[in-house]
Amino acid sequence: QVQLVESGGGLVQAGGSLRLSCAASGHTFSRYAMGWFRQAPGKEREFVASISWNGGSTYHVDSVKGRFTISRDNAKNTVYLQMNSLKPEDTAVYYCARGTSAWTIHPRDFGSWGQGTQVTVSS
Repeated sequence: QVQLVESGGGLVQAGGSLRLSCAASGHTFSRYAMGWFRQAPGKEREFVASISWNGGSTYHVDSVKGRFTISRDNAKNTVYLQMNSLKPEDTAVYYCARGTSAWTIHPRDFGSWGQGTQVTVSS
């Protein structure tokens, strides 16, 4: 059974940084793409970034491009989201998810969600 556990969220001032981690177990981590999503209060879940099975390809949505970086360490079964220059509109619960293939940028191709970690950016 796929298990994903996010950590690293918290309260930060605008312009600050956070690094989210997602520890995976219960599957062969290195075979699958991984992604990060977020959901703000009252809004639908939003796709943020994805990374291919070996880290060779990444994708970031325009709203975070240049500020957020997705990465992974297959030896540690962990995917990361480095978030810099945070803005109040980045406030959300952040979720990691496993892709259904080795590489995808389509939100519908992700499942097996974690429980999420709260990120709050104060102005």
